[in-house]
Amino acid sequence: MKDRIIRLLDEMNRGVYEKETEIGLSLLAALAGESVLLLGPPGVAKSMVARRLKQAFAGARSFEYLMSRFSTPDELFGPVSISRLKESDQYERRVEGYLPTADVVFLDEIWKAGPAIQNALLTALNEKLFRNGDHELRIPLKLLVAASNELPAQGEGLEALWDRFLVRLVCSCIRREETFRRMLLDEADEACSPVSCPVTPEEYADWQSAIRKVDVPDEVLESISSIRHELSAVVADESGVRRSVYVSDRRWKHIVRLLRVSAWMHDRPSVSPADLLPLYHCLWNEPDEREAVRAAVIRAVFTPCARQIADLSGALKNDLRLLNVAEALKQARLKGDHRDDSLKIYNHLYYLVENHGTGHTYIFLVDYRNLKAYDPKAIPTQGIIYPDPRQPKHSLIRAVAGQKPSKGQTVTLARDDFHHLYINGVRYSLQCLERGETQQSDWIADTPPAFSGRDYEAELEQTNRSLASLTREAGDLLFLSDDERKAVSDYASTLRQQIAYARADARKLLYGDE
Repeated sequence: MKDRIIRLLDEMNRGVYEKETEIGLSLLAALAGESVLLLGPPGVAKSMVARRLKQAFAGARSFEYLMSRFSTPDELFGPVSISRLKESDQYERRVEGYLPTADVVFLDEIWKAGPAIQNALLTALNEKLFRNGDHELRIPLKLLVAASNELPAQGEGLEALWDRFLVRLVCSCIRREETFRRMLLDEADEACSPVSCPVTPEEYADWQSAIRKVDVPDEVLESISSIRHELSAVVADESGVRRSVYVSDRRWKHIVRLLRVSAWMHDRPSVSPADLLPLYHCLWNEPDEREAVRAAVIRAVFTPCARQIADLSGALKNDLRLLNVAEALKQARLKGDHRDDSLKIYNHLYYLVENHGTGHTYIFLVDYRNLKAYDPKAIPTQGIIYPDPRQPKHSLIRAVAGQKPSKGQTVTLARDDFHHLYINGVRYSLQCLERGETQQSDWIADTPPAFSGRDYEAELEQTNRSLASLTREAGDLLFLSDDERKAVSDYASTLRQQIAYARADARKLLYGDE
């Protein structure tokens, strides 16, 4: 099916310049039975997109109209049948050749439509129904493309109609200079030439049946939830002010239908996280939100890989800390330094500072052992006290000699040989073992290097393969622009860099610092 769609898109794009994304997403919307809004200045081929979509379907009928504030329902939905009104006293329209009988519709300057037209369009777009007299007519509408050079005005009741356009695309002039020159010299009228492989009505019906069978896995639903959460606080401009991007439940429902079509067009039996990438065209309400919403969608697509990398990195850093503690204890014993053996070790890493704060303040074992002896005349070691990210009610103390702390409360640190810690010159006792109590963490010289027992190299390689597979799927999508592919590639590169850092930590764990 993907090859079939590629051939169809190639022919539809013939004679149209730098509108591959618009035409591809419009075809996606047409197969999902959704509508598209093209936002952009005059003369950027918005109407041509609709005409090319009409040619994608064999025998399709089209309807085009330029809206104005004086437009009447008669001009879109057909005039009232005078004969029916005289003979049967029934108010019906002659709809043949108008919007209710069209497969592909293009409405320019959509926001100039009056309330009567808006109300009729709402039902036509959502339920594919048009009430003609005393009966409802099911319309064959596959795609409605609307165009405007402005957003709907606030306070004029256009919100419901705006919400009906699932895919919203910003159109611009040709950007690449070589493409612009080719357009100037192109004398062919290929933009109106028919495609050789249009979708037949039988194919369209079969495709609709196949699309309904596409599975939506939990992984994709979790990504959608992640996007929905991020949209509640989007930074849309340089001001740094967060705003909530409203997306109705109806739009989310229709978006899932769009995802199914995307997966089916790419020969997948279930939706992939990569299918979410064009989703940002369905989510923004203001043009300045587009970049922030796109970034949120990209992050959500790669969330499974990012979580795995974060889990591995956190476990590696924890094992490295354990290894450093074990090495510190080993070196202390080799030197015959037993002055801290009676201090109680917590979680293999910390000593407890008694009577400080809420009673849950801990100092890293290695840092305490390396502190300078307390001397009121000497320069103490610089340190930092900050909340434990895993247990916010606990506080951790780190020595940061020679470094400027980036967070937390800056303090000075020192120690003595009687199990005391000096914080800003104030002496605190460290908790010792009770009589007869054994140490929780009593390492010996041959401490194994990986305390968690995880095969980090194998897990990192598997994560890297998953990332590569997802990046390939994203790059193969038929609807992404070059800018969108670059944004995806850049984010994937940051994840690959994090994998590289984790691999370096894994080598330190196995082979030491050499």
